[in-house]
Amino acid sequence: MNFNEGEIIYIDKPLHWTSFDVVKRIRLHILRRIKQKRLKVGHAGTLDPLATGVMIVCTGRATKRIEEFQYHTKEYVATLRLGATTPSFDLETEVDASYPIEHITRESIERTLPRFVGSIMQIPPSYSACKVDGRRAYDMARKGQAVELKPKELVIDEIELLACELPEIKIRVVCSKGTYIRALARDIGEALGSGAHLVGLVRTRVGNVTLADCLSVEQVAQMIDRAEIESESVLEEEKKE
Repeated sequence: MNFNEGEIIYIDKPLHWTSFDVVKRIRLHILRRIKQKRLKVGHAGTLDPLATGVMIVCTGRATKRIEEFQYHTKEYVATLRLGATTPSFDLETEVDASYPIEHITRESIERTLPRFVGSIMQIPPSYSACKVDGRRAYDMARKGQAVELKPKELVIDEIELLACELPEIKIRVVCSKGTYIRALARDIGEALGSGAHLVGLVRTRVGNVTLADCLSVEQVAQMIDRAEIESESVLEEEKKE
């Protein structure tokens, strides 16, 4: 393997880890293995700490492909809890309001979900990495400051109801870059005349890369340790950049 020339690694992101945590761990492990002080390492699409699933990590010159991977279609399996909302639209924050769900049936859910297929406008969550006047929205939200975000256009190719055990439902979503599944949960709850928040999220596919192609962080570390390394000096690397 040649991490300077560029490697692409498929990882199943662990629960509670940030995407940065994954990149940092992989970078440090590679640097120890190749005995260098620095190396470009990045990921192609952030996953929230409370989400797991497919994460593409690129090293060295392969980081130039990150934007390409970011525009690939993504697939998620999301678990929504109806009848309650949270400020973050997931389990990061406590429930702030409750709503009736007695009127909701599997049939009403199946009628509602197709309304979100196609090109739609979505307001990102306040607890997101979107910037407002140069500041991250989640930093403002966590300090109790008001956050106003503009709707963004995105495309949802498919939504499928996988399970319905009220108050929870499980859906499969195929969507474009920039889709916030937490915001989709909020909007589905409102469309059902209730409220909803995300209680589970797995990214099952990015482009043609599926969970079956992914390794755990521990497996990646073992792979790096066992790999036959093609050496290339940092000086040579810098000259080629």
